[in-house]
Amino acid sequence: MATPIRVGVFGAGGRMGQTVCKAVCDDPDLDLVAAVDPHHAGLDLRSVTGIDDNTIQVAAAAEELLRQEVDVAVDFTRIDAARENLRFLAANGVHGVVGTSGFGPDDFETLRSDFTRSNCVVAPNFAIGAVLMARFAELAAPFFETAEIIELHHDAKIDAPSGTAMHTVERMAAASDQWADDPTTHHTLEGARGGKGPAGIPVHSVRLRGIVAHQEVLLGTTGQTLTIRHDSYDRSSFMPGVLLAVKRVGDLPGLTVGLDDVLGV
Repeated sequence: MATPIRVGVFGAGGRMGQTVCKAVCDDPDLDLVAAVDPHHAGLDLRSVTGIDDNTIQVAAAAEELLRQEVDVAVDFTRIDAARENLRFLAANGVHGVVGTSGFGPDDFETLRSDFTRSNCVVAPNFAIGAVLMARFAELAAPFFETAEIIELHHDAKIDAPSGTAMHTVERMAAASDQWADDPTTHHTLEGARGGKGPAGIPVHSVRLRGIVAHQEVLLGTTGQTLTIRHDSYDRSSFMPGVLLAVKRVGDLPGLTVGLDDVLGV
């Protein structure tokens, strides 16, 4: 039997961090050995996440990952913290799996330069259905002249549009340059047509209590429309993708953006 992959989790006390800790503990191929969260430092993991393990104490700093000989660290924090965490992982040869939002082109260039001793997967969305949604939208793009994206997230999400929406619209724009102009000539309310993504495709962001993560891609051409929608009703929907990335990051050299290469789609 193969030795379990030793996993550490940044932001273990956050809602996504708690869910990741539980998912890792439930997977026989993985071994949760470290948790880092300065807001919950000194507490045992059971009191922070609810999982049946009081042997792990939540640490304040990333150095705990090295003490516990972590193979892969998962990061669901905030962008400033994630940048620091990833610099630490790259410098110390630890693989990273990242679901934090807010990375831009400059960040990716930095990560490509930094991750030479270990690997890193950064995904705007770990829900496998969301990855397929973006792929389906890319395939459909050349057959339609108009498109808009509506993304809906919980009211604690601080960035807009979402990384998933931007990833989707970038792929659609790369797949076709034949998009009709926006016919709007007068805005009764500024911003009503959303933000303009690549190729001028409008992207609309909704922030609402009671939801988790949802996205619709609307495509239209003469006499017909196509709607591609994905819904995550619970954070558990992201865990199969996270666990798959943890298991495969060691085989994906350098930086991988998105789950496409992880899934082979």
